[in-house]
Amino acid sequence: MGSPVGLFDLAEKRLAWVDQRQLLLSQNIANANTPNYVAKDITPFAQTLGQVAPDLVRTNPMHLAAQPGKLHLDTRQRPHERGIDGNAVSMDEQLTKVAETEGSQSLVENLYKKYMGLFRTSIGK
Repeated sequence: MGSPVGLFDLAEKRLAWVDQRQLLLSQNIANANTPNYVAKDITPFAQTLGQVAPDLVRTNPMHLAAQPGKLHLDTRQRPHERGIDGNAVSMDEQLTKVAETEGSQSLVENLYKKYMGLFRTSIGK
């Protein structure tokens, strides 16, 4: 990911993930009163990225070595309370996820813009 293209690809993938997640979260919120509806979510981005990213290589003895097993992603689905009608959408949980996803989108967009500015400066534009 050392090249600018790698960073842009990563940012594009993250924004696509954010878009997909926001769509699912909006469907969950829209169905908050639908009987027997269960909220949906997508695989966390870090887990998705881990499936396609190569293993990290330690190129300098001063770099920290990756320690397998130290990072645990909690991807378990927690049991949801269900209403009398069987609906399992927690509005608090969904709105929290929406806020987290919006924050992630803003961060990626800002980093992308800053990196583009640096890239343009480096090529003299």
